[in-house]
Amino acid sequence: MDPWGPVARLPRQKIQELQDQKLRHFINRYLYPFSPYYRRLFDQNKINPKDIRTVADLRRIPFTSKMDFLAGPRDGDRFREFILQPDKEKIRAAWPPAKLAALALTAALRGKTAVEDQLAAEFKPAFMTFTTGTTNQPVPFLYSNYDMRNLSISGGRMLNLFRIKSSENIVNTFPYAPHLAFWQVVFGALSANALALSTGGGKVMGTEGNIAVIKKMKPSVVLGVPSYVYHILREAADKKCDFRFVQKVVLGAARVTPAFKAKVVELLAAMGANNVAVFGTYGFTEARSAWAECPAGAQGSSGYHLYPDKEIFEIIDPKTGETKKEGEDGELVYTAIDARASVVMRYRTGDFVKGGIAYDPCPHCGSTVPRISSDITRLSDIKDLHLSKIKGALVNLSHFDAIFSEIEAVDEWQVEIKKKNDDRFDVDEVVVYLCGHPGADQAQVESQLRKKLLLATELAPNAIHWILRSEIIKRLELETANKEKRIVDKRPKE
Repeated sequence: MDPWGPVARLPRQKIQELQDQKLRHFINRYLYPFSPYYRRLFDQNKINPKDIRTVADLRRIPFTSKMDFLAGPRDGDRFREFILQPDKEKIRAAWPPAKLAALALTAALRGKTAVEDQLAAEFKPAFMTFTTGTTNQPVPFLYSNYDMRNLSISGGRMLNLFRIKSSENIVNTFPYAPHLAFWQVVFGALSANALALSTGGGKVMGTEGNIAVIKKMKPSVVLGVPSYVYHILREAADKKCDFRFVQKVVLGAARVTPAFKAKVVELLAAMGANNVAVFGTYGFTEARSAWAECPAGAQGSSGYHLYPDKEIFEIIDPKTGETKKEGEDGELVYTAIDARASVVMRYRTGDFVKGGIAYDPCPHCGSTVPRISSDITRLSDIKDLHLSKIKGALVNLSHFDAIFSEIEAVDEWQVEIKKKNDDRFDVDEVVVYLCGHPGADQAQVESQLRKKLLLATELAPNAIHWILRSEIIKRLELETANKEKRIVDKRPKE
């Protein structure tokens, strides 16, 4: 079965019509009647749900942000207001006669319990994931059985785009946790009828265990967090393992640069794997979905393919909130149009997309669905870590990853930001910890690094320390954390 159905090849005009129709249906039949948060938002802003007829009308609705989940009558309980909460009276008022008649017929033929079971399968929360909690306040997002089917669909679409067949073996090294990345792979593999083993990452089996499993299972596909997958491959290469069976590497939960992909390919080539394809993915918990990078090979990424039958994306000016034109840079905004349980509308991701959204047919696979540019900066992470200014300079932290990835002699790295002498009133200091490949010319690497940092960020490191691989693995928490600790801000919080 094609997980995309007809949507992957719909003409642009038909996609627009589909989204307009599903938006009207969703707002009037589900969102406004059943969502406590959005019903209140619409009423407070005097928005008639029937006036939202097209995607262009979305701009009438105020934005939703992370802070909207954190504030509430009882601290931490606001997330409940985003859960659709139908009851008999709301259903009677919102649903058309034909749908109500179908429910009545089910009750007549199979009893009231059958109707209750049907509604529970559609709306009752049955599964939960959490945001990763970089703000120290992880927020739960709930799924009904209806949403779980959508999770399987999106996972199946990702694997289909990567041309992963049911005959292939998959090793999933994402950390076992209540986070989207792990479960997207689990349900995607089930949807694709592929044999998948989830190792739980370093916490459960350790790196040695993951290597042993890969050697034994001989998967054609390995998935996981970029830093941890690289760590596994690096350790396996040191042991001179034979990984010639690996054909595809799928990376998620962090930005993947072209230079990093090249490093992964190089490591696998040293272990006998030829023509390896490395793919990136993009996702966030609030959407309860992830999107796949088109397999463009050496031609470069054409972006992440979206699901226009499930959601609407906008690109806005992060300062003014004005909608940007096709292909223009801006902040990504997400709206659900086919969801139950936890639902968000016009959700500001905090992610800046250079190149915005493309609507032309994909030059690599021919799909007509919209695509988000793969050049995404997680501005939300920058804000959460309070790293907007270092030494008085405004710094885009995404530059660090690109800089270190471009220096071939660097194996692993960490940047630590602190106050001189640990005095909160003193100047900022930037300390770099490096682990180099065998034979690395340390003086040359330090010279390259200083020049690249100055050019990209206007920063010069106060100190560069070369440390053992075992030590930097501990500093990064590669084997224990859900995300590696690449940039550590030790400055006192105001």
